[in-house]
Amino acid sequence: MAEFNQDVFFSTIGELNRRLRAREFSCAELTRAVLDRLERMGPRYNALALSLRDKALAKAGAVDDEIKRGRFRGPLQGVPCGVKDLLSVAGKPTAWGARPYAGQVFDYDATVVRKLDRAGAVVAAKLAMVELAGAGGYRYASASLTGPARNPWNRERWAGGSSSGSAAAVAAGLVHFAIGSETLGSIVTPCAFSGVTGLRPTYGLISRYGAMPLAWTMDKIGPICRSAEDCGYVLQAISGGDTSDPSSAGKSFFYTPQFARKLTDLKAGFAAADFSDNLPEALRPAFGAALDVMRDLGLQMVEVSLPDFPYDEVAQLIIAAEGSAAFEPLIRSGAVEQLADEHQIEGLKAGLEIPVRDYLRAMRIRSLIRRQMRQLFSKVDLLVAPAAFRTATRLDEPLDQTDSSRSPESNGSLAALTAAGNLAGLPALVLPCGFAEGLPVALQLAGRAFTENTLLAVGAAFQQRTDFHRRRPPA
Repeated sequence: MAEFNQDVFFSTIGELNRRLRAREFSCAELTRAVLDRLERMGPRYNALALSLRDKALAKAGAVDDEIKRGRFRGPLQGVPCGVKDLLSVAGKPTAWGARPYAGQVFDYDATVVRKLDRAGAVVAAKLAMVELAGAGGYRYASASLTGPARNPWNRERWAGGSSSGSAAAVAAGLVHFAIGSETLGSIVTPCAFSGVTGLRPTYGLISRYGAMPLAWTMDKIGPICRSAEDCGYVLQAISGGDTSDPSSAGKSFFYTPQFARKLTDLKAGFAAADFSDNLPEALRPAFGAALDVMRDLGLQMVEVSLPDFPYDEVAQLIIAAEGSAAFEPLIRSGAVEQLADEHQIEGLKAGLEIPVRDYLRAMRIRSLIRRQMRQLFSKVDLLVAPAAFRTATRLDEPLDQTDSSRSPESNGSLAALTAAGNLAGLPALVLPCGFAEGLPVALQLAGRAFTENTLLAVGAAFQQRTDFHRRRPPA
């Protein structure tokens, strides 16, 4: 069997695929090494929900046969990956991170899983998540069937958000990319905390068929990778219309970096206060340097601010109402009491009592937010802001006492960009941009709907000038 060093486990998709096609090692050898590493180290970070060893090895053998015959499917062929445990894999448990669903098994693959298989990727594991993706709200990082996802950069810190297992697995070199989901920051925050690159796609670009519903009007599925380029490869493979998902936009995505607009033609909106006064002192050097790199790329930097709306309050009310409706059978049956977080149990119950008028009022405000965001993006091509205004939280830190993703509201700020972008269904790219006190920090680039190629072009250019996405956590 081939010997694999750390460089292999931290390779990008393109690097790994080239070596597989050159037959430096077989897909079966690589997959076996990845599975061994996953099963050995995954519990160290509470990142592994379920190893898919038999299924993965069978797929790896099929990939090796294809490569021997000269049949090349694309960059994902033979690359081991993981999927968040809210995606169904036929015949395997899909627990949604929660004890009441620990024995749940579906007889079909989620559309995303099926598309990964078609692209030749090797789905090696289901990755841990916050129970029910945080439906009802949770107070502690330990709100998970597998325990709190530990940050590979510091195991006493959280990997952040409901996709924390996916981000931790990529950061620790356990898989080469992962699939996460976001309703209100669950790709953005874990990627920022864990020092990996992630993409929240435009609402409707990726099918949610076979995925656990949290908030039907806000849920999105997206890639968590090592680089912006890798996100482009994965997004192309898993995007596209799907009649099984009523919210599908019916659009496909093709990663075309060769046709990207010149960066000097792009206007990038930012808020100067978000890189100084709105940040803790320890974070300012890293973010200041990152903003300088953006300027050096030739982007036309324009000062902007978000329109004045209660973004977080509106998003949280919509998610509370839709989430409790989705889990009404769990709540009514009393099985909700089996969840790990008391705050979440009470939140789910309370969500059933939200008056219809409040939900409709929130949806009306949301329509205004969408309109105002369209107007903002008529002036700029993208927005640049910190992905999180702090480093990873401690595992024992109550999450309702600190906001893990943003600073307090202030004039002239894009602090609520994550909530605003999710309400408007807009794409965002998270880029590692440095460290503060030994922990990663990251930028967030947000754009108009279906402008993922523009964000990826800026992200790839940023990563050509920096190496933060190449950094590895301590062994």
